[in-house]
Parts: sequence; C-alpha cells; structure tokens
Amino acid sequence: MAFDLKSISSTKKKETSFDIDSILKKEITFLSKPFSNKKKEAFYTELSVLLTAGISLKDALSLITDEFKNKKDKALFENIIQEIVKGSNFSSAVNSHKDFTEYEYYSLKIGEETGTLQKVTQELGLFFGRRNEQKRNIINALTYPIVVLTTALLAVLFMLKFVVPMFADIFKQNNVELPWITKVIMSLSDGFQKYFGVFLLLIILLLIFKKMITKKEWYQKFTSRLVLKIPFVGELVRKMYLAQFTQATALLTSAKVPILNSVQLTSRMVPFYPLKKGLIKVEKEILSGKNLSESLKSHKIFDSKMITLIKVADETNQNEFIFKRLTTQYNQEIQHKSKMLSTIIEPLIIIILGAIVAVILIAMYLPMFQLSTVIG
Repeated sequence: MAFDLKSISSTKKKETSFDIDSILKKEITFLSKPFSNKKKEAFYTELSVLLTAGISLKDALSLITDEFKNKKDKALFENIIQEIVKGSNFSSAVNSHKDFTEYEYYSLKIGEETGTLQKVTQELGLFFGRRNEQKRNIINALTYPIVVLTTALLAVLFMLKFVVPMFADIFKQNNVELPWITKVIMSLSDGFQKYFGVFLLLIILLLIFKKMITKKEWYQKFTSRLVLKIPFVGELVRKMYLAQFTQATALLTSAKVPILNSVQLTSRMVPFYPLKKGLIKVEKEILSGKNLSESLKSHKIFDSKMITLIKVADETNQNEFIFKRLTTQYNQEIQHKSKMLSTIIEPLIIIILGAIVAVILIAMYLPMFQLSTVIG
C-alpha cells in the first residue's frame, strides 16, 4: 500500500522573510512554557493506553485534558477537541497549532489513514522519550563544564575590569617600565572598558542576523559541515540525527508505510542538512530501481553498520525490527559519547582557563618586582 504524499500537505505557514514581530512572539512563547517534549512524551503514552483500552479519540483527549493543571495546555487541547467535534481529523487539528511539529502531523496523518493511530501514538511516546533522554544525557555531560567556564570567565572579566586598572594606576604613578605582556593585558583591559557596549551590541546584532539566515540553505550547509569537522562533537551530532532517522523510519514502517514513502517523509522531518539532502538523493535512487541499502552506500552520512543491517532488512523484509534495533544501538552510543564528551571537556576547560588566569597574574606581578626595587 502506497500513499500520495501530495495529499498529505502541511498547512503551516512558511516563513519567507524576517519578521521582528514573529521573533517577539516566539520569545513570548518561550517564556510561557509551550507544550514541551517532556509533556508530549506523557501525552502520547497516555493517549496510546486509552486508545488501546477502546476509548474513542475524543473521549481520550477529554480525559487527558481534564488532568492538565497548566491553563495554556488545557486551552490548547480544548481547542483541538472542538476542531475534532466540528469535523476535522486529529492530525489536521494538531497541525493548526505551533506547539506540534510536522513530524507529529505526518505520523498522526498516516496513523489515521492506515487505522494504526494507537500504534503511532505509542511510537511517538517512545520517540519523545528517547529525545528527552538524549537531552538529559547531553545536559548532564555539559552542566559542570559550563558552570566552570562561566565562573572562570566572570573571574577574568572581573580582573580586567577592576584588578588590572588598579595595578595600572600604581605602575603609572611610579614610572615603572612595563614588560610587553603587561602592556598587552592592560590594553585588553582598556579596550574592554571602552568598548563593552559596542561588543554587547555586536553580539545582539549577530544573534538577530543568525535568526534571519537560519533557514537559508547555504547557512545550513555551511554550519552542518563545520559541525561535522569538529573532532568527537561532529560524530556525536551525526549519530544523534541518524538516531532520529532510524526512529522515524521505524515508526513509519510499523504503521505499514512503504519504505519509499518512509524515506520521503523522513527527509521532511529531519532538520540536519546533510542527512536531508542524502535522503532526497536516496529517494531518487530507489525510484530508479535500487533497494534502500544500495542507495545509502553512496552517501558518507550513513555508516557501514547501518547499511549492512538495512541490507539484511531488504532481504528478510524485517524493516521495523532492524530500524528499531539501529535506534537502540545509536541511542546507546550517544549516551556513551555524551559521557566521554563530559570527561574530555572538563579538564580541557580547566587547563585553558587556568592558563589565561596565570598569564594575567604573571603580567601583573612582573612589574611588581621592578616596583619593589624602585620603592627600595
């Protein structure tokens, strides 16, 4: 059974230009805590249980809505229920709200068309559960290094703002000849004090500019290539997006979606440029007569382990099992690499920032020896 993807069109408006009002609205949404992935995990898991128990979709949504304590979440699902009562299907009602992604829309749409909505909601619960787990692993790995980095940077800025100028005044009053390293540090301190506002404005402008070009193809291409070249981090990012690909494909194949349609839909769902472009090319090769494993071989973004297992899936028609197995393996690797990243970053940050503080202290204390001679 195949699906006409043209009939599964998204009604979300595409942003074609920079709009300051849309940015302000996004910030407000962020501050008001939108329907997060953690909430989605609980929602889809509970919805799957209720649908399996034989409760109708409307009644299941009503039961879940009654449990929400957050007024915004309750209003969101009350609106979705009203749209369903008026005749809309669940996927269309979900698609009209920014809190939900295209991935959810396409998955629910196919679940409705194939009569596997209970299965799809179960898989969506697992999908967001794994995403939340990945996020927790990365946060756990980076929390300590970020705290150390922030503290050390604040200490350096404090020294440049208050300590260095104090020493500079003492040296000037006593006409002490300053070493070159001291002159460099004092110049940095002066520059920091004079141009702090300019630096801050520059950062704000860069963030606005980044917001304007985030969806540009050339920017996605450049940033993805840059990230992939970073030692260790690039491999971790690649594994994370491959896990998203295998998990999405496992969900779609479990809903009895043909592999070609699964690739087409996944290419729309995955935001990582190299993987998205790779899947678009894979789709064309499948249409030309190749199977999935042969199509993946010519693209570096896919590793040999994945290709070998997918070849087995092609021969045995076990796509759902193989893709679930790949998802499990990638998630285990991501967890392991996240811990390794933390282990590598922590001492590296301490060494680098320790060296910076040491240079500042040396620069300040070298003239002190000359000053003691002058005073003596």
